[in-house]
Amino acid sequence: MSISTSVLSDLLQSLPYLRTQLYFKASLTALSHAMEDQVLAATLSQPLIIASFQRERFYRQEAHRYQRLSQRSNQIYVLSAPETEFAHNSEHYEKVAFEPDDGLSQEWHLVVIADNYATCLVCRESLGSITKNQQLPEITPGLDIDTARRFEGIWTSERGVSLKAAELLLDRILVYRPDLVDKIEEARQRFGIGESIKISGAEPLNEYACDIDTDPFVQRLVTYLQASQYKLHKAYRSIALQARKERLINSISTAIRRSLDPHSVLEVAAQELGQHLEAGRCLIYRAQTTEAQAIIEHEFLSPGVVSVRGQTWELESNPLFQELTQQGEGVCVSDTLIDYRVTSSPRLSLIVKKLGIRSWLMEPVFSQGRLLGIVELHYCDLPPHEWQPGELDLVKAIATQVGAALIQAEAFANLEELNKQLEALDRTRSNLIAITGHELRTPLSTIQVCLESLASEPDMPLELQQVMLSTALSDSERMRKLVQDFLTLSNLESGRVQWHPESLSLQECIDLALSRLRTRSSTEKIAQIKTQIPKTLPLIRADGDWLVEVIAKLIDNACKFTPSQGEIHIKATTSKRNQMVEVTVSDTGRGIEPNRLEIVFDRFYQEEGALRRTAGGTGLGLAISRQIVNGWGGKIWAESTGKDQGSQFHFTIPIVQGSAEEQQSFVKTK
Repeated sequence: MSISTSVLSDLLQSLPYLRTQLYFKASLTALSHAMEDQVLAATLSQPLIIASFQRERFYRQEAHRYQRLSQRSNQIYVLSAPETEFAHNSEHYEKVAFEPDDGLSQEWHLVVIADNYATCLVCRESLGSITKNQQLPEITPGLDIDTARRFEGIWTSERGVSLKAAELLLDRILVYRPDLVDKIEEARQRFGIGESIKISGAEPLNEYACDIDTDPFVQRLVTYLQASQYKLHKAYRSIALQARKERLINSISTAIRRSLDPHSVLEVAAQELGQHLEAGRCLIYRAQTTEAQAIIEHEFLSPGVVSVRGQTWELESNPLFQELTQQGEGVCVSDTLIDYRVTSSPRLSLIVKKLGIRSWLMEPVFSQGRLLGIVELHYCDLPPHEWQPGELDLVKAIATQVGAALIQAEAFANLEELNKQLEALDRTRSNLIAITGHELRTPLSTIQVCLESLASEPDMPLELQQVMLSTALSDSERMRKLVQDFLTLSNLESGRVQWHPESLSLQECIDLALSRLRTRSSTEKIAQIKTQIPKTLPLIRADGDWLVEVIAKLIDNACKFTPSQGEIHIKATTSKRNQMVEVTVSDTGRGIEPNRLEIVFDRFYQEEGALRRTAGGTGLGLAISRQIVNGWGGKIWAESTGKDQGSQFHFTIPIVQGSAEEQQSFVKTK
């Protein structure tokens, strides 16, 4: 006999009147357990039991039951295709390991034959079922994946059919276990297996019928059907909850994709989550671990519930918030009236009473271990809300989406800031190219012409030679200043400058800065400069060289943009409140537009543009001045009412403590 043949096919061929039916896995499990329970409930002689489990893993699920059945009979045969440890064995009952390509690997059989009753279940797995080599689709949690398996076959209590099924299976057993021939022959003789039996159509054989107790069989079927119905209901409920959860998350995800504004996204999240979970109040607000307070920005309210939008909540004194930050997980209060965390905190008890909170949930919004915000749910009705696992999972999922929205908004803000910085760098690059092209190429061309003239014209008059040398020296000094400004600003911005603060007289520093200005060409006419420095001005503390540099650059800047008939004033006042001296360099020159008062301190800034300037310079003087003033802890700023209204540049210098007496002594010695 070929072991590839089907027992079901052989049975249908032997008994042509039989008609197969379609069974699902759950139904066959119920029938099998009912047949086994009938054996366990019987008190009569030992029955013959033949069970074929397709593969070892299915047998392992029922092995404990056959351990119990072995106490009822010594004629038990269990067949299965081995996968790990299943092998021929006769320890408790007869195990028969058949080849994986045997037709039995696609079939499920259970045959029970006793003296007073017989039942059999002979089925073959439908081709539409999911086989072991196929990938299972994603199944909703709670839904048994075996429900997808279907079988076609026969289940009957007709004795003649059962005897024929037993005969076919015993023949198959002898193929693998010829050592069981005597034991099988004993079963054949006892139950008349293989004898000619008169079968009248589909009618049961009455000569074998007798009174048996079918109650265990019926009870088992009813119990299993009820359990299956409960499982089905639970699966449908799980599917519905999952669908609602996915719709909610999708709506929030859609809001995130449509808008980079975190306010609109968080507002949608609060409304959707509050409505979905039927909360009295749903709050979403930003918070960090180190913050002591948070402002409620987004809120969902049920009718009749008090609003808290815009209020400031204390976090530092909130035990729930502290527990949340310490554990890194959400905090759930089922009943605020009995929860010790609430009852032991006067502040929380007041909030609960004022806002009518009966059940409270706080879920953190984390991103890469960093707290970004909080999602809160308040239930204000009686009785207390019973939190379901699905609800808590949903809140966690929404908190994850909220975290993604906040990170996305933060990244977008950083990107905008980086774009602004890149634009500023691009402007700096353009200005640098333009300035170096203008400030370096022009003097280099002049120097080259002068030197070429001196080299090629040895007979040039001495007066003209002197003019050529003076021009070359002047332009080389201009280039030296440009390079020096580049190096100075680079050192200041990189922090490579070493400061040497000392007690100084502001008047002396101003005199030194003015002496630099007098070294300029006598042919260049500049505006009149006036100083108003009180003799009682206290001593200041700063690095003298760098202070003179600031004053000189501010005066030089005023001279460049003030006509020769204008005036430049240098003043100083004392602010006792912040212990600083404020120095002001004002002019009656070109002035500055109000919207440019801050950017004039940027590197390479030129009001007229790098290529259209009428005044010389690199545009680095004010940037250098700002770096120096910031270095000693002062401030620098500009004021102007507009074009042709003049401008005022202010900066502050720290006062030496107790310098009033020192200043008086200094004045007397002068």
